[in-house]
Amino acid sequence: MTSLQMRAVAAVVRLTRKRGMATAAAGRRRVAAPKGPSGPPAALRRRHAVTTRRIGGFDCTTVAPRDRAAGRAAVYLHGGAYISEISPQHWTLVSRLADAGVRVEVPSYGLAPEHTYRDAYPFLTEVYRQLLADVDAGATTVLGDSAGGGLALGLAQTLDGAGLPRPGRLVLVAPWLDLTMSNPGIPAVEARDPWLSRAGLHEAAAAWAGGDDPTDSRLSPINGSLAGLPPTDLYVGSRDICLPDALLLRDRAAAEGATLRLVVCEGAVHVYPLVPAPEGRAAAREIVASVAGTAQRSTGAGPAR
Repeated sequence: MTSLQMRAVAAVVRLTRKRGMATAAAGRRRVAAPKGPSGPPAALRRRHAVTTRRIGGFDCTTVAPRDRAAGRAAVYLHGGAYISEISPQHWTLVSRLADAGVRVEVPSYGLAPEHTYRDAYPFLTEVYRQLLADVDAGATTVLGDSAGGGLALGLAQTLDGAGLPRPGRLVLVAPWLDLTMSNPGIPAVEARDPWLSRAGLHEAAAAWAGGDDPTDSRLSPINGSLAGLPPTDLYVGSRDICLPDALLLRDRAAAEGATLRLVVCEGAVHVYPLVPAPEGRAAAREIVASVAGTAQRSTGAGPAR
């Protein structure tokens, strides 16, 4: 049964977020809006060892435990439709990962419309390359939510071409897998999604693609090869416009021999592991345990499919 808190979150985002991307004009305004700050909050700096460095013109922040060596590492790619900066909810998950003994690399990739995916991939590849100088690939997770989830899968698909080993695990939270959003199952889910709309997302997608073909697998990784993909966990809510493509990715992964565990949370909204509801907290605990290597492979977040 969907919790009262999740229902309240759905009501709040419908009132405060849905209108902002409900039309093409609203989407264009969001794309053109000034970007917010991207640096880690003061509370995170007090709690963990935090450093920021420049790589190819972009910032990458490392968040690590203060009191022990990090045995595992992660690259965390934040969501925001490729047009919005990292949010407090993202930093909260990063902090929980560091509490569990994980070193987390948080790349501040350039946002549209000033930047496109053509800027992101070289930067993220170099972040990953530098991380592997300190941590074995098998002890590394690439994870991301929403747009960052799509970027995480796209990055994993391109590592072979960069001469780099793939990470030990992928964690995708409501990933945006297809910029065209052409899956015939999307309209039915969009009608009950209290947060996201295709009209505005199409504007963000066009800005991120920068005039290139949106079906390119670096933009829409559902079109890329899934063969050899590391074990992958994918979390999505039943009231999330990303659900139909998540189901399609599951089916394609099975057809190509990839290991993908899909968790669908009934009644949950977009990126539900980041929201303050029992379902979100349960999923966040499981994600942290998985990345830290302490998972028991059970969840209160919804059925694995």
